Amino acid sequence: MFLKEIFQDWSANRGNAKGRYVLASFRVASLLEKNPILKVFFFPLYLHHKIWVSWVMGVELQSKVVLGRGCRLYHGQGLVINSKTIIGQNCILRHSVTIGNKIEKNGMESASPIIGDNCEIGAHSAILGPVVIGDNVTIGALSLVISDIPTNAVALGIPAQVKRLKTELH
Repeated sequence: MFLKEIFQDWSANRGNAKGRYVLASFRVASLLEKNPILKVFFFPLYLHHKIWVSWVMGVELQSKVVLGRGCRLYHGQGLVINSKTIIGQNCILRHSVTIGNKIEKNGMESASPIIGDNCEIGAHSAILGPVVIGDNVTIGALSLVISDIPTNAVALGIPAQVKRLKTELH
């Protein structure tokens, strides 16, 4: 069970050693985050994720992020994901993606994005604030998402707009 949790993204990242390494480290840190007793005993592993993966490798995938199984990381460099973000299953995250909250006009932090299953987030994209991204959504590279995107959509631009809806092939 424990190993299955840690390696749940392994097959999605076949041929991608960095993606496998980062996600396995994240899964260990997430498990330790949920169990304070284990966190005490395995603190070096938790610290490894915080220092090595975040600071040295440049992948800020916070251990409190809710990340569905089968996540795929392409390159990973420059990836920043807020700790309150929820990401569904089988999502693809490309390099230099930022997913997080924003500071509202009243000075308070907003909620973080909720991203559905089977989404692909293009390189250098940002998804900010209390937005909901539906299932099967593609966010184009260099996009800024600050409003909800419906299921089965392709969105791109600054700010991102839905350019088309995907249709199922019969």
